[in-house]
Amino acid sequence: MSPIGSVYTSAIPQALARAEGLREKSPLGPGSILPDGMRPAPNSLSAGGGFGTMLDGLVDTVSSKQAAASDLTKRVLLGESDQLHQSVIAMQEASVAFTLMVEVRNKLVESYQELMRMQV
Repeated sequence: MSPIGSVYTSAIPQALARAEGLREKSPLGPGSILPDGMRPAPNSLSAGGGFGTMLDGLVDTVSSKQAAASDLTKRVLLGESDQLHQSVIAMQEASVAFTLMVEVRNKLVESYQELMRMQV
């Protein structure tokens, strides 16, 4: 058997099986793998919503992550909790989600500007 055939028979089916497992666990159904901060609001795309509804879901997700991080930090500072590590993790998660949202916004603005520069 050729080296290419042995690679295919051993590695590719395993990778495909892992990808199928991820798709089955996705709340959006088969074929959709999205990180936590990118999941749209439930039924937003199927209920006549669209891109705007998905962006609203992203903003809501970022807002809820920031509120949760703020609440955890406040509880640690007031001495109600000793979970400092959870507070730091929540703050970093909110920061990454916000950065992702800003980058998506930047790409949208850049795409819009590119469309406006196109000659018809």
